[in-house]
Amino acid sequence: LIAFFIPLMGSSVSEDGKGSSSDEQREKKQKENTAYAKKMVLRIAGLMGAGSGIAVIYIFGVKTFPTLHATATCNSSFSLADPVVVQQFRRTYKYFKDYRQMIIEPTSPKLLPDPLKEPYYQPPYTLVIELTDVLLHPEWSLVTGWRFKKRPGIDSLFQQLAPLYEIVIFTSETGMTAFPLIDSVDPHGFISYRLFRDATHYMDGHHVKDISCLNRDPAKVVVVDCKKEAFRLQPFNGMALKKWDGSSEDRTLFDLAAFLKTIALSGVEDVRTVLENYSMEDDPLEAFKRRQSQLEQEEQQRLADLSKNKKQQLFLGSLASRLWPRSKQQ
Repeated sequence: LIAFFIPLMGSSVSEDGKGSSSDEQREKKQKENTAYAKKMVLRIAGLMGAGSGIAVIYIFGVKTFPTLHATATCNSSFSLADPVVVQQFRRTYKYFKDYRQMIIEPTSPKLLPDPLKEPYYQPPYTLVIELTDVLLHPEWSLVTGWRFKKRPGIDSLFQQLAPLYEIVIFTSETGMTAFPLIDSVDPHGFISYRLFRDATHYMDGHHVKDISCLNRDPAKVVVVDCKKEAFRLQPFNGMALKKWDGSSEDRTLFDLAAFLKTIALSGVEDVRTVLENYSMEDDPLEAFKRRQSQLEQEEQQRLADLSKNKKQQLFLGSLASRLWPRSKQQ
């Protein structure tokens, strides 16, 4: 039996050895195939990238002027002595540079037309107000999709401020999204102008509203937004409200109308001197109401003291007339 099993065991060991060696060869071959596939994918990706780059340069580097001479005169970086490939590369670079500049910079150095002149009426102040989360609250559901809720007090705000302020909706939304929304919140046409995302200055991931591009006196411009980054270039021209959560009990726009009416009716020469006092407040409108209430109390106290002094004077006068009759005084 021992003599019988020994050769069997030897044969089994040899078969196991052959099996392990074949597995190692299979794994080695598989690794080689994987490495070869990776190399081929990288080569194909490189060829596709190079082809795409060449196609981009060919498409966007075409001549935009009828002659090369006109192209060279319109751009000083072009030269008639440059090879055609270099000229196309420079035109492509200029195209994308201009496109990037169009996204980052406002569309025009004058976003609004010149102020109206007599006999037309030009309000003395300009109100620049955001649409989303200030006047409207976006809501989304599976049933209705995106819907926008109208904030309480919009109509009252526009009606009270239209004679005093040139109302400008300046939103970071695109015109395609915002235009019908503005029509819905302003059926009576109180809004003078509409500005959208393309009019903003894109900085550090934020759409900034540059007041210097409005073609208006900065001393008469008030910006209302829920983000301080929106008026970071002119921080004392802006008022940051708390983002509206869609509550129907909200009274912010009524308070805002009272605040802005106080500024306009007081004839403030430079609104920045007023807004600077509220720039550090978490809730500037609440701070305004608190200060207004304090001033009313002080005024009531002053009137009470004045009335008290008048009563004392009347009392002393009547007492003197009793002690010294008019006949004796004469």
